[in-house]
Amino acid sequence: MNDDARTVELADGFLRGEAETSAATAPPSLEQAIGAARDALIGLQSGDGHWLFELEADCTIPAEYIMMMHYLDEIDERLQGKLAVYLRAHQAAHGGWPLYTGGELDLSCTVKAYFALKLAGDDPQAPHMRRAREAILARGGAAHANVFTRIALALFGEVPWRAVPYIPVEIMLLPRWFPFHLEKVSYWSRTVMVPLFVLCTRKPVARNPRRVHVRELFTVPAEEERHYFRLPQQGRWLARIFFALDRMGRMIDPLVPAAMRARATRLAEQWTLERLNGEDGLGAIFPAMVNALEMMVLLGYAADDPRRVTAKRAIEKLVVEQADRAYCQPCVSPVWDTGLACLALQEAGDDRALASAVRGLDWLAARQVLDDIGDWRIKRPHLKGGGWPFQFGNAHYPDLDDTAVVAWAMHQAHERSPGRYPVAIERSLEWLAGMQSRNGGFAAFDVDNTHYNLNLIPFADHGALLDPPTADVTARVVTVLSHAGRPQDRPVIARAVAYLRDEQEKDGSWFGRWGTNYIYGTWSVLAALEAAGVAAADPAVRRAVAWLLARQNRDGGWGESNDSYDPARRGERGFESTPYQSAWAVLGLIAAGEVRHDAVRAGVDYLLRTRQDGLWRHPSFTAPGFPRVFYLKYHGYSAFFPLWALAAYRRRSGSGQP
Repeated sequence: MNDDARTVELADGFLRGEAETSAATAPPSLEQAIGAARDALIGLQSGDGHWLFELEADCTIPAEYIMMMHYLDEIDERLQGKLAVYLRAHQAAHGGWPLYTGGELDLSCTVKAYFALKLAGDDPQAPHMRRAREAILARGGAAHANVFTRIALALFGEVPWRAVPYIPVEIMLLPRWFPFHLEKVSYWSRTVMVPLFVLCTRKPVARNPRRVHVRELFTVPAEEERHYFRLPQQGRWLARIFFALDRMGRMIDPLVPAAMRARATRLAEQWTLERLNGEDGLGAIFPAMVNALEMMVLLGYAADDPRRVTAKRAIEKLVVEQADRAYCQPCVSPVWDTGLACLALQEAGDDRALASAVRGLDWLAARQVLDDIGDWRIKRPHLKGGGWPFQFGNAHYPDLDDTAVVAWAMHQAHERSPGRYPVAIERSLEWLAGMQSRNGGFAAFDVDNTHYNLNLIPFADHGALLDPPTADVTARVVTVLSHAGRPQDRPVIARAVAYLRDEQEKDGSWFGRWGTNYIYGTWSVLAALEAAGVAAADPAVRRAVAWLLARQNRDGGWGESNDSYDPARRGERGFESTPYQSAWAVLGLIAAGEVRHDAVRAGVDYLLRTRQDGLWRHPSFTAPGFPRVFYLKYHGYSAFFPLWALAAYRRRSGSGQP
């Protein structure tokens, strides 16, 4: 959905009965803001009940889309031109491309953007290309880009294959007891890696019909470069062992029997085909989809093979095309958007809002994953399915955060209208409770995915190979299990609350793995502690309140940059206020019993002042995909979170309600 399509004509005011009822007790501006935001959000609801906002990433994704077209020699000139416009528009003053709005130059992103623009026909001597090239060379050149960028360069013949980790397809044959096994890494790592094993083993060369090269991005000729790999700062002795194994593997690679390689390739192919996921794509994430398509081409799938056609269509559906530009999303977020929109509208609480939320929940009910085919069954083979995915369809990989949000909203609907969604709620609660890790926490997709030593292998320079438990996901699960109040969940909740206490930072905050950053984590946990019955006077709650109060800006709002994921910048203040982070802070303080605090009222005033056309907007990126590596902008966060916060303030402060 593009920006023009998202622009809606707001309803003519709000219901007069509601306005007259609350006029005597609530500030008109509060009531008007809630009514306008409610109407605007409902106006964005699709005909079948779901919401879908754009999910924007950094420029690596549109750059990789252009590179994919040239790798396959399937170039859509019109789309390529629009993608190039988008890339040029996002070049920063430092000459390169950042991972998020206002961020520092990221070398890997900049190398890909430069390569993509050159493939699209930009003159290397054009001012914007010259600035990018100079910025890359000043930082050591493309040889210092990350592993995924070097693999992309190897596929185009720009670097030798020794520049990338040794990841042979025979990894598919390793036993579970081996130090590395697919089951020991995260879902996103599995789906990206399996087709990549085939590519990196067979070492194809891109078709590259225009014979575009980027040798000018190296300070030393790529064939002569001897420093493609660098040891990590932590775990250096173990990393040295992994690097030694990498070198040993390259030495014995010629000795691998052809029959063994063929068998491993068939296993990788079968594994991928089983998870192709129709037009939602492998893992429903862009990098895995591209690798799967390129693997199919390499293995000889004809251009009209239905599986290849479907795999390509899944990628094309991620494109957001506007009048003069286009970009590619890393995935789509309809379940997440719809679940959060329903919670915000339920908080608004009037008949129109509740009816809209029910339509959204009805849409969600039909998308619950009840099949027992997911990879989560590796650790929980006897646990029945009951989760929801992040995307339209991703049956192999439902996630706990989405499931908790949807179950929370369904439970609230069930409380208002007993008999609504009972089976869906029960199945989801059973699944969530059964996915608890040994340390009491909950991860996004897996159980006990904590083989931290694997983040030291040469392939894992991004440090995001795993899916360990996190405070924010754990908090969401605690929230819904506590609201549901099933007696059998009490031990699960107790262990999870203990985990959350252990995870609290020394300054009183909680780390936000899936939202930026400590404000998000702190709101999530404070909401969970309240739901679990932890008193507002509890020391952990008081420390969190003090942390939030200390970080309020003079304008009444709160803000936090993705810079806070850099340990060197931990604790920095003075970030610009944003509507969604201000909403999180207000919701967190309300959950901590501070609804009448002056800081909350100031936060509400900030939200009232900054709305536009009923909703809110801000250019910042709202969440990490992987901290310090990949970031996202959920366009919906400035739509539903401020509404949620204002409505919660109205209800909890007694400032009038519908």
